[in-house]
Amino acid sequence: MLNPIAALLIEVLEIYKWIVIAAVIVSWLTAFNVINVHNNFVRTLLRILMTLTEPVFRQIRRVVPPIGGLDLSPIIVFVIIWFLQYSITWLSFRYGL
Repeated sequence: MLNPIAALLIEVLEIYKWIVIAAVIVSWLTAFNVINVHNNFVRTLLRILMTLTEPVFRQIRRVVPPIGGLDLSPIIVFVIIWFLQYSITWLSFRYGL
């Protein structure tokens, strides 16, 4: 049985993964002019997604800058989240935390 705190941390990381996916998709849609950035709802959504993801992406971009216009920071965030989720699960089962 998974510790409730560990389960909560894993779920928070899972939600953040979906936020990163949404931010990536919205950035593509914005780059290809599929969505109207002058719409108030879209602008609010963009602001929320940027507020939630940019601080993390910025820290990663300091170490791994975009290569040929390709931003690898979302992929690195996924790897970090996977590692954290796996580590939390392992620690919870191993030590009963």
